[in-house]
Amino acid sequence: MFRITHLPVRGVALMLAVAIVCASLLVAAVPGPAQAKERVVRVSGWGGTDIAIVEELIDRFVKPQVAKEGIVVKYEPVADEFSTYLMNSLSAGTAPDLFYVDIYWSHGVFASGAVEPLDSYLAKSRVLKARDIVPDLLKAFTLNGKIYGIPKDFNTLALFYNKDLFDAAHVPYPNANDNWNTLTEKLRKVTNKSKGIYGIALTPEFARFGAFAYAAGFKPFDAQGHTDLSQPAFADAFKWYTGLVREGIGVLPADLGQSWGGGAFATEKVACAVEGAWMLGFLRDQAPNLPYGVTLLPKNPKTGKRGNIIYTVSWSMNAASKDKDAAFRVLEALTSPEAQQWILERGLALPSRAKLANNPYFQKGTPEAQANKIVFAGASDGYVYPFSFGKYGGDWMTPINEALAAVMSGKATADQVLPDLTARLRQLTK
Repeated sequence: MFRITHLPVRGVALMLAVAIVCASLLVAAVPGPAQAKERVVRVSGWGGTDIAIVEELIDRFVKPQVAKEGIVVKYEPVADEFSTYLMNSLSAGTAPDLFYVDIYWSHGVFASGAVEPLDSYLAKSRVLKARDIVPDLLKAFTLNGKIYGIPKDFNTLALFYNKDLFDAAHVPYPNANDNWNTLTEKLRKVTNKSKGIYGIALTPEFARFGAFAYAAGFKPFDAQGHTDLSQPAFADAFKWYTGLVREGIGVLPADLGQSWGGGAFATEKVACAVEGAWMLGFLRDQAPNLPYGVTLLPKNPKTGKRGNIIYTVSWSMNAASKDKDAAFRVLEALTSPEAQQWILERGLALPSRAKLANNPYFQKGTPEAQANKIVFAGASDGYVYPFSFGKYGGDWMTPINEALAAVMSGKATADQVLPDLTARLRQLTK
C-alpha cells in the first residue's frame, strides 16, 4: 500500500500512475500456470585468459544441450585467488553449483564434505561414465573410494628440445628410447660454455624433479601415509638431477634472468626444458621462430620406467546445490566429447576422455599437435602421480624445494642435505 500525504494533486496523480505501472509489471512478472520455472545453474572458475574460453565453451556446447530442459547457465569467473574464494563461499553458503577444483588443493575441499560425490550420477548417466575418463586422471579426484570431480583437461611433463642447438653440435635429438645416461651424454655434448649454451634448464622444484624421482621408483607416501626419503630411489634421482647443474650441463633459469624453464628455453641458450603443453602458447607468442621438438621424459636406467606428474583441474559439484540433477546435466555438457574435441583442436588443453587418445588431431604434422600427443601419452606411461600431497599440500614440497635449491646453487652437497631432508619429511608425515 502507498501512503500519500501532503502532495499536490499533480503529484498524487503522478504517484498513482507510477503505482499502476508498477502493479502491472508485478502481475506480468508472476509466472502463470503454463510457465516453467527456470533451473539456474551457477558455474565458476578462475579469471584471466580462461574467461573467453569458458564463455565460448558454454555458448557452443552447454546452453544448446540444456536449454530445452529449462536449465539456465550463469557463468561467474573469479579474478581473485580462486581457492580462497571457493573455501570462503562454501563456508558462507554462497558457492556456485559447479566449480573448479585444482588437484593441488583438492584433498582438503573433498574431505570437508562440501563437495558432492558423483558416483551415483555417473551410474545413471547415459553420456558420461567413469570408464570414459583416463584412469589416472579420475583417480586424481577420487578420495576414500568416491569420485568428487570430473577432470576438465590435464597436463603432464615432456622434454622440449631446440633442434638448432642439437644440429649445431651434431648431436642426435633426444627421443623416447633415451634413459638418464644416454640423455646426459647428449646434453653434455650439446653444452658449449664458451658460447653460453647449456644442455638443459632445471628448476629447484619437486614440480619438475618429482617426475624423475617417480621414475626411479620413489613413492611419496606409504600405506600409512608417511614419507620415507631414505628410499635409494629418491637419493638416486636427487643426485642425478642436481648433478646436471653442478657439472655445468644444466642451468637454473634464474641464472639466465628467467623465472621458469620455458623462459630459459625461449632465450635459445638452453637445449632442453622439462615443461608441459602450457609451453606451446608461450613459444607461439614469445619465440615463434624457435624450431623445437618434444619427446617423452627419459627412462630411469635401473627401473626401465619413466615417471610423470599429472596437473589437472576438475569440474566438481556443490553438495549444497539446490538442483543437483540440473548441475550434473551441465557438467555432462561441459565434459562432452564434442566440447573436449573443440578444446583439443583449439590447442587449449588436453582432453580427459580416454577415447580421444587416438584422435585425428594428434596425427597432424604440426609441432603443437605432436607436442600435445606426447603430453597426452605421458599420463599413462610409467609411474605417474597427481600433483597432490594430501592434507599436507605445499608444506610437503617445501623442504624438498629448499634442499634442491641449496645443492643446485652450490651452497651444499646432496650428501649434506639428504639426512636432514629425510628427517624433516618424516617429522611432517609421522
